[in-house]
Amino acid sequence: MAAADPEAIVAPTHATKGILPDHMIAALAANGAILPAAEFVPDQIQPASLDLRLGDVAYRVRASFLPGPRTTVAKRIDELKLHEIALSDGAVLETGCVYIVPLLESLALPEEISAAANPKSSTGRLDVCTRVIADETRGFDRIRAGYHGPLYAEISPKTFPVLVREGSRLSQVRFRRGDAVLDAEALLELHVRERLTDDAEADVGGGIAVGVDLSGIGPGGLVGYRAKRHTGLIDVERRAGYDLAEFWEPMLARGDLSLILDPDEFYILASKEAVQVPPDYAAEMVPFDPLVGEFRVHYAGFFDPGFGYAGAGGRGARAVLEVRSREVPFILEHGQTVGRLIYEQMLERPKSLYGQGIGSNYQAQGLKLSKHFRN
Repeated sequence: MAAADPEAIVAPTHATKGILPDHMIAALAANGAILPAAEFVPDQIQPASLDLRLGDVAYRVRASFLPGPRTTVAKRIDELKLHEIALSDGAVLETGCVYIVPLLESLALPEEISAAANPKSSTGRLDVCTRVIADETRGFDRIRAGYHGPLYAEISPKTFPVLVREGSRLSQVRFRRGDAVLDAEALLELHVRERLTDDAEADVGGGIAVGVDLSGIGPGGLVGYRAKRHTGLIDVERRAGYDLAEFWEPMLARGDLSLILDPDEFYILASKEAVQVPPDYAAEMVPFDPLVGEFRVHYAGFFDPGFGYAGAGGRGARAVLEVRSREVPFILEHGQTVGRLIYEQMLERPKSLYGQGIGSNYQAQGLKLSKHFRN
């Protein structure tokens, strides 16, 4: 593959580093830095990311893996695969199994452009662990600057079996030039200017601190949902197609405003704070210090420009928290910090913002399950 011309892709702008917006992602594709095996679908390019599509075959493998610095993913698949599954007409991916799926998008990035992937919000809320792998890499979801080669999704459903097919979109990727994460001083200046959270005493050191809300939402005092076991499958393309009660157990606030997380259970909770992402920035939820608790929060971490933003139809939005305890029971307390929202500069403002007529599912959200469920 011939290298794409960086000057044709990333036009001069007031920012020298940052996240590429929608129109620059389209330019990457037009100039050969993104190589789709099939034409993009209309809503595939989001304000600050690109949805990635599954190819036509899934490989069930013995175990999760990383290829390492001198090995391709295809070679490791040949060594570890148990069987192949055609996705053309749809196939069920079972819980407790690991699958590798070649993606329809491959890359020929310029030397100054790197990428990072994350599960889509709806994927994380189904407890489907999805990570993107590139050739000759030591890490999941990180694609080095100048990478030329294919992309693969590792998929491992944890709670619900899922029906997927060729073209299903479980992951998304962001492209960036340089390191554009706001430091503590710049983040504080942005917060003073834009009020990034409704918390009057917000902790903005190392990102906006996000706490868990266990006080209860609405007249019933709902604090979240715990996933049920041994349910039916979920078609990832089926919107509002499933009865909430068949898959989830609602949880109400306790008098002491705490919640005991049971090992190997999956929970959907909400942040105590309402947050917003101004149009010239993108955000990502990152885990809090793992030394403070035996749990994992938030599989799907990307927040697009305009999320919760008043000018894009929001009034501040809760961050929905996908929570899984590890090996022991763990008590969460109301307001306990469970993650941090880091902000990055956009190279340019996107042409479209999250929530502005692009079919955004979670603008101005409170405690909300994925789009697959009816209330």
